[in-house]
Amino acid sequence: MDYMKVSIGSRIVEGPWGGGNLFAINLRDYLIKKGHKVVFDLAHSDIDLILLTDPRSKKESSSTFNHIDILKYKNLVNPNVSVVQRVNECDERKNTNNINQLYLEASNVSDHVIFVSSWLREIYLNLGLKKEKTSVILAGSNKSIFNDKNGLNWNGKEKLKIVTHHWSSHENKGFKVYKELDNLLEKKEWSEKIQFSYIGNLPHNFEFKNSIKVQPLHGARLANKLKDNHIYITASKNEPSGNHHIEAAQCGLPIIYLKSGGIPEYCKGFGVELLDLEESISKITSEYEFYKKELKKYPFNSEEMCDQFLEIFEMIDLENKNKWVNFPVSFSGKLYLINNFIRKYINFSNFLNDIKSRIKKVIIRKNES
Repeated sequence: MDYMKVSIGSRIVEGPWGGGNLFAINLRDYLIKKGHKVVFDLAHSDIDLILLTDPRSKKESSSTFNHIDILKYKNLVNPNVSVVQRVNECDERKNTNNINQLYLEASNVSDHVIFVSSWLREIYLNLGLKKEKTSVILAGSNKSIFNDKNGLNWNGKEKLKIVTHHWSSHENKGFKVYKELDNLLEKKEWSEKIQFSYIGNLPHNFEFKNSIKVQPLHGARLANKLKDNHIYITASKNEPSGNHHIEAAQCGLPIIYLKSGGIPEYCKGFGVELLDLEESISKITSEYEFYKKELKKYPFNSEEMCDQFLEIFEMIDLENKNKWVNFPVSFSGKLYLINNFIRKYINFSNFLNDIKSRIKKVIIRKNES
């Protein structure tokens, strides 16, 4: 197939910045490797396919455009462009009340909608989205970084090292359970058997007394730190997919996971469900060798994910090419392109200021703790 020019509606941040950012990086690199051109704006008249990653405003997210911008682009510049929407968000995740309806509304401009878990898709199908317009593609991390090379193997005698990591400090990430684990370490019978490390950001005024706290990491440094441990735990609630447990699984860590959201779709068969914390730790230690072997077959990685995305991109692009219409860009369309070109650099400046502001908040929280 001929190359496509794909516009991904997300800013790229090099550094620890959450799963959506990692998705954009992995897809960008994959598409370029396959010979396609990737842009991150709507300042081009010859875009073949637009990927909508977040319909929220640029102040609320890292998106570079939303569904309203796409609709203007189709009406003024290029009615032949294909549009795919990736959904990895819902109100259930952070107890909001404005996400589901917005994402559903945004789907009207899309030819196809991709969800990161079946659990998440069911939420939107129940709101009226047509199933035939949707697919589920499970997320994955870069296996050249997150893999089990040089990882630890627990011998059953040494202290068991448990770890988790999160970029977000939202309470639904599982801090109630992580605090329970921290409190467990006050008991000598447990402190002699296990240690717990937390990598990432913490909620305001939250602290660990008996656990190891590590600042947010990404890439090879994060992978190496994960591989310094034996077991992974995630107590995240209503997580549509999440990247944290995927990275851990690819590093060969058996997982204790909460049966909530889309996480079981990624973790079932590669660890134990979190019911009672003490019982779950005991169970996974007794079955450690079994899950270590099963993790050799862990199927979710960014290459597999991107293969599936490209397959859908090509299918949608081909369908729309059969309906292609001749549409010279009007004067209004040219003005729209120029406006997007200028806005791209203004937004980039605003985005850098936003990053500086967030860094200052993290520093302030660190000094207060």
